Amino acid sequence: MLADVLPNDAAQKGVCAGMESALNTGDTAWILTSAALVLLMIPGLALFYGGMVRGKSVLNMLMMVIGALFIVGVLWMFIGYSMAFGYSYGNAGLLGNVTEFFALEGLMANNPEAIYPAMAFVAFQAMFACLTVGLIAGAVPDRMKYSAWMIFAAVWAVLVYFPVAHWVFNFGVGAVPADGGGWLTKLGVIDFAGGTAVHINAGAAALALAIVVGRRLGWPRTPMRPHNLTLVMLGAALLWFGWFGFNAGSAVAANNTAGVVFLNTFVATCGAGLAWLIVETMRDGKATSLGAASGIVAGLVAITPACSAVSPVGALIIGLLAGAICSAAIGLKYRLRYDDSLDVVAVHLVGGLVGTLLIGLLATEAAPAGVNGLFYGGGVDQLSKQAIGAFSVLGYSLIVTFVIALIIRAIIGVRASEENEVSGIDLAEHAESAYELGDSGAGGFAGIGHGSSGTGGGKS
Repeated sequence: MLADVLPNDAAQKGVCAGMESALNTGDTAWILTSAALVLLMIPGLALFYGGMVRGKSVLNMLMMVIGALFIVGVLWMFIGYSMAFGYSYGNAGLLGNVTEFFALEGLMANNPEAIYPAMAFVAFQAMFACLTVGLIAGAVPDRMKYSAWMIFAAVWAVLVYFPVAHWVFNFGVGAVPADGGGWLTKLGVIDFAGGTAVHINAGAAALALAIVVGRRLGWPRTPMRPHNLTLVMLGAALLWFGWFGFNAGSAVAANNTAGVVFLNTFVATCGAGLAWLIVETMRDGKATSLGAASGIVAGLVAITPACSAVSPVGALIIGLLAGAICSAAIGLKYRLRYDDSLDVVAVHLVGGLVGTLLIGLLATEAAPAGVNGLFYGGGVDQLSKQAIGAFSVLGYSLIVTFVIALIIRAIIGVRASEENEVSGIDLAEHAESAYELGDSGAGGFAGIGHGSSGTGGGKS
């Protein structure tokens, strides 16, 4: 690298033999700002989930999301970035070279030919990894041992997220098919910001983990309502705000693509919120704040893969369909008898599938991705590619997560004791209570029958 042969001050300025640095400060600023926005989504997710659980479990829910942030952040530095963005072993597109960017030391030097610093992109993608693992926690609150969760988060990141991120996000270094890139990228699957790698991936993992850990005591007979809907709406608002970094930041430039993606993300989310409330009102007779917050997240999930491929009208259609379909999908867990506590499957798996597959129908070459779907005369080619991408990630994540969870269950156990689940997992796992009531400050909500039924109107 050029920086290796320059004095440090010259390397920082990126000047050699009259050559000026190609660094675009505007793009760099946007990438770093977007990374900060995605980081903000993680406490937003913690509040969104935390408000939906019972008062005796809220701290544990927050700690599951934040714990995943800690452990995945460290793993990302050592091996995660290499596994996701290293040159693919054998150019097969399955896994990046684990040692290529080990501990990231080789990426600190300034490259005068780069438009933005490598470390800015590393930081941006780190937030995706941490958020994805945190999403899974919504399937198993109230009942999973914290030690088992932390081990699961680490192993799942290494065996599932890092490889899948390589399939989807690694565009390689050469011409098409990209040298060293991921196999789904080479296939031509469109996933602008993570409908497959983040949402389908996390949703499938949530389903597998919920089945292995088992149902909450009393579910579905005992009402388990959200204990703090204000936290839920605040969390949803933070997620929406941060999601503009998640989606528009994935343009890795302050350009036209970022502008189109930003607007599409906004429109789709509005449409999904309206659709969820309409379905909820028709089904239950009331439009709820929980439904509104859930509709926001469903719309954000669905537009994530498609935001660069569709027009604003297409984005609105995706949002409307996602809000309606995800709301209806809440009932699946009652019919199929799996306890996905906060409806990660209904919102993230189903929403991710909706957005990923609709690209094959609604994509237009007028959008930055430049591809026509079936409704724009493009035939079924792109739809078939989207289906391969969606269901390959779903299948891989589901199977590997089952194996990981079963092994952890066999070695150390995954389930808190019945006594701890009844008294409250906050006290049992963290020796704390979220709400100090009365002079004694003991118990929080441990004796009150509040809790979560999940996102938006599912009836037990």
